[in-house]
Amino acid sequence: MSEGVARGTAASESCCCCFMMDAADNGSALNGAEMPPNPSVSVPQPQPDPQPQPEDKACPGEETWKNTRCGRSSKKGAETSPPTSEKQESVSLKNQDQMSPKRREQAEKSPRKCKTHRKVGHRHAHFLHGPSPDTHFGPKASILQNSTSIMHIQDPTSQRLTWDKPPTNVLVIKKVKDEALLEPFKELCTFLIEEKHLVVFVEKKVVDDAALAKDAKFEPIRQQLSPFREGYDELSGCIDLIICLGGDGTLLYASSLFQTSVPPVMAFHLGSLGFLTPFKFESYRKEVTNVIEGDARIILRSRLKVKVVKELKTAEVERQYQAQDNGLVPQSHIDNEAGKVFMQVLHVLNEVVVDRGPSSYLSNVDLYLDGRLITSVQGDGVIVSTPTGSTAYAAAAGASMMHPNVPAIMITPICPHSLSFRPIVVPAGMELKIMLSPDTRNAAWVSFDGRRRQEIQHTDSITVTTSCYPVPSICCYDLVYDWFESLAECLHWNVRKKQSRFEEITDSSDTEC
Repeated sequence: MSEGVARGTAASESCCCCFMMDAADNGSALNGAEMPPNPSVSVPQPQPDPQPQPEDKACPGEETWKNTRCGRSSKKGAETSPPTSEKQESVSLKNQDQMSPKRREQAEKSPRKCKTHRKVGHRHAHFLHGPSPDTHFGPKASILQNSTSIMHIQDPTSQRLTWDKPPTNVLVIKKVKDEALLEPFKELCTFLIEEKHLVVFVEKKVVDDAALAKDAKFEPIRQQLSPFREGYDELSGCIDLIICLGGDGTLLYASSLFQTSVPPVMAFHLGSLGFLTPFKFESYRKEVTNVIEGDARIILRSRLKVKVVKELKTAEVERQYQAQDNGLVPQSHIDNEAGKVFMQVLHVLNEVVVDRGPSSYLSNVDLYLDGRLITSVQGDGVIVSTPTGSTAYAAAAGASMMHPNVPAIMITPICPHSLSFRPIVVPAGMELKIMLSPDTRNAAWVSFDGRRRQEIQHTDSITVTTSCYPVPSICCYDLVYDWFESLAECLHWNVRKKQSRFEEITDSSDTEC
């Protein structure tokens, strides 16, 4: 561990953050991966006297959204009088009579709260009514209770950031080789160190930048920065908040630095596209202060857990894998008896791409879903992406664009030699295995979020499933408005010249053929 990382770790205790989530009326769930306990993420327990939450930030067009989305439900609520206590008691008793003995026992132990007991400032989603895992179907059928195969989904609109302790260590990621970002970088670091009294971690090559070292006025701040080196310094246990300055690549790079639990990420749009960077740098003081005080919404961007298994054919290749501690296969585990090397498990945010590489032949790749062969891809390759990655390479290959909160895995072929091969979506948590077909003419290449590109041979395999460690991305307004704003501003989604109306319709024009 470098001196900067050690100094930042000893400066203060590690801060934990959690995401305050208000569950919907009807608990929604779906089949997926088991979610292990995460020490940095928790759901706060309700307090006897809850304090009012800060007022939600109004996003542009919110009044129009409320009027068009919630108009009928508000009108209905105004016309219908609330039920009396006697009616509520009778309805409750009726529901308990229809419950099974096991459901009745669970309901008595953990009674549900009514809507009036929700915390102030938490807006409920009217569209979140998914199937419950303990729903009965008819008089005798129900879903088998299996906690290892059920993944509960919280109300996405009520995911808010809260700190168990005030944050002390901040990681600032700056887009490299961009001199236009030097001034914003210096302003942000000065603000965080002098005004907020935080420990700022910066990549070592950014601290050693010659253009940054020439600034004598910034030199006292530069000496207080804590440098780190990718692949050598572990940041998982000492970073409380990540701030990105640049484009979407800075957020992907931040995700690659944390292969387990990821701190909250705040991304400022200072790059070219900026689909994943909703914040404007002009108001960085106000926005950063709000996040440090816990006034922010969170969107959980799911990642893919990828494992590559390769076969060792010679002792020379084996020594090569063992020597690459900071290369394509860091911390790999070698099984000499089986003759295979188990690569380090990677967690990617956008996609895993398997392509034909420099070969002119078609790639022939077999896809297995939960151990069963589902199809073979004959074309330039295949893309396995998250909902976040559906607007990246997958969108260019003809896939649909999915909201990041949708729990799914997208499989998109790259230029398939078939007219009927369309992109498909499978539930999150399913295990996808990719192998070269035995009769393929050439090898293939694989990359993870555009990095760590390596060759895949016939005996190698790639296993992909949903990661249990998402990327908590901080929203500028909320997770719905931010996504549609990015679609409109960055991808110009559904941009078309408006059709003009008829000036005047005459009787003769209606009857003419």
